Amino acid sequence: MERRTLLASGAAAATAAMMGTPVRAQDVTKVGFVYVGPVGDGGWTYEHDIGRLAVEAAFGDAVETVYVESVPEGPDSERVMTQMALDGADLIFTTSFGYMDPTNNVAAKFPNVKFEHATGYKRLHPNVSTYSARFYEGRAVQGHIAGSMTKSNIIGYIASFPIPEVIRGINSAYIHAKKVNPDVEFKIVWAFTWFDPAKEAEAATVLIDQGADVILQHTDSTAPQAAAQAAGDVITFGQASDMAEFGPHPRVSSIIDDWAPYYIARTQAVMDGTWESMDTWDGIGPGMVKIGDISDAVPANVKAEAEALRDALADGSYHAFTGPVNKQDGSAWLADGETADDGTLAGMSFYVEGLDGDIPS
Repeated sequence: MERRTLLASGAAAATAAMMGTPVRAQDVTKVGFVYVGPVGDGGWTYEHDIGRLAVEAAFGDAVETVYVESVPEGPDSERVMTQMALDGADLIFTTSFGYMDPTNNVAAKFPNVKFEHATGYKRLHPNVSTYSARFYEGRAVQGHIAGSMTKSNIIGYIASFPIPEVIRGINSAYIHAKKVNPDVEFKIVWAFTWFDPAKEAEAATVLIDQGADVILQHTDSTAPQAAAQAAGDVITFGQASDMAEFGPHPRVSSIIDDWAPYYIARTQAVMDGTWESMDTWDGIGPGMVKIGDISDAVPANVKAEAEALRDALADGSYHAFTGPVNKQDGSAWLADGETADDGTLAGMSFYVEGLDGDIPS
């Protein structure tokens, strides 16, 4: 898909910039999206773009959407957001953790533009909202399947950046793999990227060479799926999108991020004047996190258990972080039956007991 170039519209845009006011076509709500990867990545950005297309389908000619893909986290993202605001965007979704400070910086300059930042926690201005999904619930289901199916008892995990979102996922997957297989071991490779097929393929190959016959990933390309497919008897899980082209094996299930309902609702709020700054953190129950089809490569009993776990997470009868759970150093964290509070999960910076290695600083 061709990357769209966003240009300011001459003197009118310059005047608007001085006033902190966007230029836009009358009666059309303009919605912008800033993406960290390419829209065809088959993972994180792909699903956000599915949400953008859903906005177009829902509102037709009443909206105009624009996007810029493969925007690095850092100063360049601030430039892109500024240009979108100058070009008349009423609402801008910034879809990666590293866009957090740039989002707030630009929001301060354009108080009449609404900004929505994915996976962040800073709402420094009344025109900024934050939203994320409880991906760790999906990791619990993946961990159950992974722990049940591994033959080598070694599960490889390709991690992106050492932020709470990623650490929560590692811990959740490990806890639930360990519940069904006390002998399971996690090997973690930090890729320090969200999307880099070469690095991701290399990480998968390293883990497979170390004996992993299950690969989990918190990176966005399908390269680990391809590496597992080439290796043969290795299973994987789709990340952020279904990655179903690699099913029924090696990809045996997936976490799917469904942003469309949120994007439609927040666009509607801008259109009808009810938009307010808020924080949203939804999971399997509200449908922001979905579990992709569990393939027939998974034994029937394991599939049934995984689906039961999914349903319990969805209806709230089970919490993915339920004690007894200790921290990596052996100190108590959750007592028997106690569940983790959202504040601790949102700032999680520690491994649970049983995981080896240090979290990079």
